[in-house]
Amino acid sequence: MAGLRGGATLALLGGLMLGAALPPRRAEASEIALPPGSGITVTIKPGTTTLARPCYILFSKTPTIMLSIKSGEKKTFSFMCQNPENHFVIEIHKNIDCMSGRCPFGEVHLQPPTSALPTLNRTFIWDIQAHKSIGLELQFFMPRLRQIGPGESCPDGVTHSISGRISAAMVKIGTFCSNGTVSRIKMQERVKMALHLPWFHDRNVSGFSIANRSSIKRLCIIESVFEGEGSATLMSANYPDGFPEDELMTWQFVIPPHLRASVSFLHFNVSNCEKKEERVEYYIPGSTTNPEVFKLADKQPGNMAGNFNLSLQGCDQDAQNPGVLRLKFQVLVQHPQNESYITYTVDLSNERATSVTIEPRPVKLSRKFVPGCFVCLESRACSTNLTLTPGSKHKISFLCDDLTRLWMNAKQTLSCMDHRSCHRKSYFLQVPRDILQLPVQLHDFSWKLLVPKDKLSLALVPSEKLQQDTRERICNTSFSYLMASSSSSPGQDLYFGYFCSGGSIEQIQVKQNMSVTLRTFSPSFQQEVSKQGLKVSFIPHFKEEGVFTVTPDTKSKVYLRTPNWERGLPSLNSVSWNISVPNDQVACLTFVKDQTGLVCQTGRAFMIIQDQRTQAEEVFTLEEMLPKPSFHHHNFWVNVSNCSPVSGKQLNLLFQVSLTPRTIDLPVLLTAVVGGGAFLLFALGLIIFFVKKNRKKKKNKGLAVGIYNGNVNTQLPMQPKKLRKVRKDSESHVYADIDDTIVYGHLLLDSNGSFVQPEVDTYQPFQGPRGDCPPSPPPTRSRTPTAKLTTEEPPAGSSAESESEPYTFSHPNKGNESNRDTDIPLLDTHEPAESVE
Repeated sequence: MAGLRGGATLALLGGLMLGAALPPRRAEASEIALPPGSGITVTIKPGTTTLARPCYILFSKTPTIMLSIKSGEKKTFSFMCQNPENHFVIEIHKNIDCMSGRCPFGEVHLQPPTSALPTLNRTFIWDIQAHKSIGLELQFFMPRLRQIGPGESCPDGVTHSISGRISAAMVKIGTFCSNGTVSRIKMQERVKMALHLPWFHDRNVSGFSIANRSSIKRLCIIESVFEGEGSATLMSANYPDGFPEDELMTWQFVIPPHLRASVSFLHFNVSNCEKKEERVEYYIPGSTTNPEVFKLADKQPGNMAGNFNLSLQGCDQDAQNPGVLRLKFQVLVQHPQNESYITYTVDLSNERATSVTIEPRPVKLSRKFVPGCFVCLESRACSTNLTLTPGSKHKISFLCDDLTRLWMNAKQTLSCMDHRSCHRKSYFLQVPRDILQLPVQLHDFSWKLLVPKDKLSLALVPSEKLQQDTRERICNTSFSYLMASSSSSPGQDLYFGYFCSGGSIEQIQVKQNMSVTLRTFSPSFQQEVSKQGLKVSFIPHFKEEGVFTVTPDTKSKVYLRTPNWERGLPSLNSVSWNISVPNDQVACLTFVKDQTGLVCQTGRAFMIIQDQRTQAEEVFTLEEMLPKPSFHHHNFWVNVSNCSPVSGKQLNLLFQVSLTPRTIDLPVLLTAVVGGGAFLLFALGLIIFFVKKNRKKKKNKGLAVGIYNGNVNTQLPMQPKKLRKVRKDSESHVYADIDDTIVYGHLLLDSNGSFVQPEVDTYQPFQGPRGDCPPSPPPTRSRTPTAKLTTEEPPAGSSAESESEPYTFSHPNKGNESNRDTDIPLLDTHEPAESVE
C-alpha cells in the first residue's frame, strides 16, 4: 500500500515539472489598422503595476514589451500570457490641428472603435491646437461631469482629464467623473482631452463634442448646470498646485429660477502679490453693483436666485517668494425656505463684550444629498457659520430646510477691576431677548466673571433655588448651569458641576474668577426661560474656594458633593456648606460611603461639622472612616479641607441631608410641664424675696456719690467751629444748685486716707467663631494648647477713669453686709473752699 502511494506522488511531481517546462499559452491574435492621414497613433506599453511573472508582446515572431502603430500602418500581434490586461495599457493619441486646416467640429468618435482593440485599459487622447484668437468648447452629453480632487477615484473607473496651454506650459484644468453638473468647458489656443476606460468597460462613444467659439480672453470657462437641488465641488486650475500667475478663470452656473444658490469656500490659499490683488468676482442677477468683488477670506454670497458667474483673478506674484494661489469651493442649490423671507434683528449695540455664533450641529456624514443650512447677513453674505460681534445691530435670515440642524453659542465677559466701587455693582445673568427670539436653539451661553485678585469674591443668587446634578438625583430640566472657577495656577481650575432649578441651594460664593455656562438640552427651554436668571454681586474676599448656602426641602433629600468630582478636589483646597435647619425640623447628615479612599502625600485632610448656635464642632480625618449619620437641631457648617493627595487617591465626598419633624414623647412632655410649673413657682417666690430686700436697702442707702473728671475735652473732635463760645464766655460751668450730698472726687478718702478706686472694666473683643462664617480648618501640623485670655491689670499709678467718662457713679453700702473690700464709707458733707471750673 505504501509503494502505491509513493508511485502516485512521483507521477504527480513529474507532471508538474513537465507543465512548468512548457511555454505559456498565448492569447488570441489582435490586428490594428489605422487609416492614412488620420493623425492617430496607438501605443501598447507596460502598465504601472509590475508583476513577478513578466508578459511579452509577440510581433513578427519577436517578443517585445512595447508596440507602436502609426497612421497608415497595420500590425498583427498577440500576448504571451493569459491576462495581458494586468500587464499592459493602450493609448490612442489623436492630433487635431485647427491652425493648418479645417477643424473637425462636432461629435468626437472613438477611433479605432473599442471593439477593434484588445481588452486592455484604454486611454483616448485628443490634442487640439488652434489659434489664440479662437476659443474651443468641449460640450459633454448626458451624463455631465463631476470634478474630483487629488487622490479621489470614479466609481465606474471612467475618468476625464482636461488640460490647456499657456504659451509653452501645460495647465491642468481638472479631473472629472460622470454624473455631475459640468456641461461645457471653454478654452483657448490648445486643449488636451484624455478619456480613460477600464478594460472591462464596453463604452463605445466619447461623450463629448467640439465647437468653435470666439476668444474668451481668459484661461477657461466652466459651465455647471443644475436641474434641481444638488451640490457641486469645483477647484481652480492646477489644484492643489498653484493657480497660474495673473490669470482669470470663470465658472458659469445655470440655476432654475425657483431655487436658491449659495457659495462656500472649502479651502483656499493666497500668493504674495507685487501688482494687482487676488480676488473673486460675482456677476449676480439683480445686483446694482455688478460685478461684486470679494476677497477670498470674505463671506461669500448666498441665497442667490437665478444664474450667476464666479471668477477667480490672480495677480503678479513676487519673483523671490511667489506663494501659492488655490481655491476649492462648493455651490449648494436648494429650495428657498419660509425662513429665508424673514429678517431677524439682533441688537448687540448695548451688550458689553457679547458675541453670538450660529453654526451647524455635529452630525454624521451621509452619502445622500443633504440640503445645506446657511445663515445670511443682510440677506446676501451667507455661510454655514456666522459670528455676530458686539457693539452693532445685525440683520440676519436663514436659508435652511431644517433649522434644528443649527444651534447658537454665545459668550459674554463681565468684570469689575476697581474693588473700591465693585461692592455697589451687581449683574443679572440672563440671555438677551434678541437672542431668544431667533428660530435656532440656544446651545450654550457663557458668562466669564472677572474680579481683582485677592480683593473681591463673587456671590451668585439664583432666581430659583438650585439642585446639584448627581447620579442619585439627576437634573431633568431643559437647561442647567455649568459653574467653574479659574485659577492662575495650572491644574487648579475648580469645576463645581451642573446645577438646575428646583433644589435647595440658595447661594454660591466663589473665591475668584469664574465662568457660568447656561446649557440647554431641549427646545422646551423657550417655555422655561422665565426660570433662568442669576444675580451676581461682589463681596469681600475670603479664603475658601467655595461656600454653598443650603436650605433643605422637607419633602426630599438634598445630595451634595465636592467640586471636581471626576478628578478630585484640588490639593489644599477648602469648601464649606452652610446648611439651615428650620425650628420645627431635625436634619440628618449622612455620608454615602464609609470611606473616601484618600491617601495624603503631605498634610492632612479634615472635615469639620460645627453647630452654629452652640459653636460646638467635631473634627474628622478624611483618610479614616467617615462619621456615622448625625442629627442636628440647629443650623450647622460642613467644611472639607484637602491635603496634597497621592496620585490616583483623590478626594471625592458625597453626602445627603434630609429633614424630619421634631417629635416629643408624652412622658417627657408631662415631666417638662410639671418641672416648668415648679420652676415658675420658685422663680416667683425668689422675685418677691428680692423685691422686699431691695426696699429695705433703699431705705438705708445713702445718696449717690459723683466723681468729677476734669480731664474731659468738651469740644467735639474734628469740629472746632461747632462751639464758638469758649468756657469763660458761657455759663455752662455755673451750677444752679448742688446737692449737699454730691461732693468732689478729691474728698473721697477712706478711713485710712487712701483714694478709693471705682469699679471699672475694659471691653475685650469677641474671639470665638460667628454663625455667618465657616469654621476654620485645623492646621496640618499638631496644635499647641492655647493660653486662656486674662484681663491685664493696669500699671501702678495710672488712673482707672477714661478721659471720655467725666463722671463715674458708685453707690456705697452702709454697714458690713459682705466681706468684700468694695464698701465706701459715707463722707461728711462740707462746701468746697473754692469754685472749680
